[in-house]
Amino acid sequence: MKASEILNINKAGWEKAAERFFGRTALPEYGPFAMNEDKLKLLGNISGQKVLDVGCGSGHSLQYMGSQGADELWGLDLTTKQVETAKEVLADQQVKVSLFESPMEENPGLPSNYFDIVYSIYALGWTYDLKRTLTNVHNYLKPGGIFVFSWEHPIHDRLSYEQSTFTLHKSYVLEGPEYNEAWHNNVVTYHRKLTTYINTLIECGFTIEKVIDDVELPNTPSEDASKWYSTQKAELVPATFIIKASKKG
Repeated sequence: MKASEILNINKAGWEKAAERFFGRTALPEYGPFAMNEDKLKLLGNISGQKVLDVGCGSGHSLQYMGSQGADELWGLDLTTKQVETAKEVLADQQVKVSLFESPMEENPGLPSNYFDIVYSIYALGWTYDLKRTLTNVHNYLKPGGIFVFSWEHPIHDRLSYEQSTFTLHKSYVLEGPEYNEAWHNNVVTYHRKLTTYINTLIECGFTIEKVIDDVELPNTPSEDASKWYSTQKAELVPATFIIKASKKG
């Protein structure tokens, strides 16, 4: 499947679904059944920092960064509707806000060696070219800057709930683009092993500081074990992983 085809499919899918994801999976949350930033403190002191959100969605993570004292708020997203919504969400910010409609594989005019913090909350896995995207992120960061991202754990969608039990129904080791079951096969994501994310970060010049796939379960289980994110599945495999990396100073 060509990159242009993947982008067109995913842009169309997100334009239709944007309202459904308004404010979902945004900082201080990192993702389903994961510890949040209040506990993990991966971003450090945000006050006075220039920050970039890769896959900014409805702008709620940038809103959180603004509430923590960030000096400049920058974001990019693939879809028109998300960028327009983010502009509305961030309209009352008292600091510089710069938003771009762009694939993450392309630089829409972002400065190099500029940002103290780049982050991506449940968005990086949409890239069709991980190395190109991470190279961009590395270029955006100041020496000594940090990159934090979360994404669905690549083992999570390998399990399906069938006849009251979880079954491994897809290969974990076979990588490549595939229609996403959670989206009823209307969009395309690229399955990658966890080690692929780690090794590509290293290849792009990052230093890995922390890899987290701990599970934090609620007190009550999901009513429906077949839900995409259920506590029953989370008891077996993590739903989310988080990586913190840095650019050498």
